[in-house]
Amino acid sequence: MVEHIEALDRAFSALGDATRRAILRRLTEGSATVTELADPFEMSLNAVSKHIRVLERAGLLKREVRGREHWCSLNPLPLSQVTDWTEPYRVLWERLP
Repeated sequence: MVEHIEALDRAFSALGDATRRAILRRLTEGSATVTELADPFEMSLNAVSKHIRVLERAGLLKREVRGREHWCSLNPLPLSQVTDWTEPYRVLWERLP
């Protein structure tokens, strides 16, 4: 149970940053290299790599090394765990005008 709570905490923490959410959004279109993921951002490749490591530690992203390129893909399982956690609150937001 503690492991599940820690995984949920890592997912929420990772999702709390706009850059990381944008990276995940891009990965819904398919796998991409780290360089491709970094392209739309006005930050260094190293800074984007740090965001990717956070997503990887949260289990939201899988990385595969092919030659010299690092390919990233979305792992949606932690998102389903986030949804499972938020589901009991759905009644509350659906009651809003």
